[in-house]
Amino acid sequence: MMTVEQVVASHKANVETLMGLTSKAFEGVEKIVELNMTATKAALEESGEHAKALLSVKDAQELLALQSGLFQPLAEKTAAYSRHLYDIASAQGAELSKVFEDQAADAQRKFTNLVDGAAKNAPAGSEAAVAVMKSAVASANSALESVQKAVRQATEMAEANFNAVTATATGAAKPASKKRAA
Repeated sequence: MMTVEQVVASHKANVETLMGLTSKAFEGVEKIVELNMTATKAALEESGEHAKALLSVKDAQELLALQSGLFQPLAEKTAAYSRHLYDIASAQGAELSKVFEDQAADAQRKFTNLVDGAAKNAPAGSEAAVAVMKSAVASANSALESVQKAVRQATEMAEANFNAVTATATGAAKPASKKRAA
């Protein structure tokens, strides 16, 4: 049985964890807002420059060349923006996963200690029930570790796929813009 001090300490630790997660979430939002502000500012400046260039076009061929010159930089900027956004989201997810894993490990430790304490104080003849309980706890711990490993692998695979798609999209834009310019 937990004492009042243990309950208070547990609640205090949970509040501190929540405050830390909230702070990290705000940091992530700040980074996304900063990224969007930078991208918007750059897009506005480039739009103005492009509009000025359009006004100075003298013939259709020059217009086509100007337009085709936009595709490659646009694809690269879009890929860079997506990558930066993904990095922010990935960092936030990693932080959340770490906190979750730490909390889960702490809960496992506490529950295992509780089961061990109950086993020590169990009445004679309950050894089989205690063994079943310990086996269930070990199985649950093993299942949780398997799930955490699968989530890490899925995250790594998603990141590899994201990188491959970004590289393919950027690479596909290069020949398309070169064909139009020719």
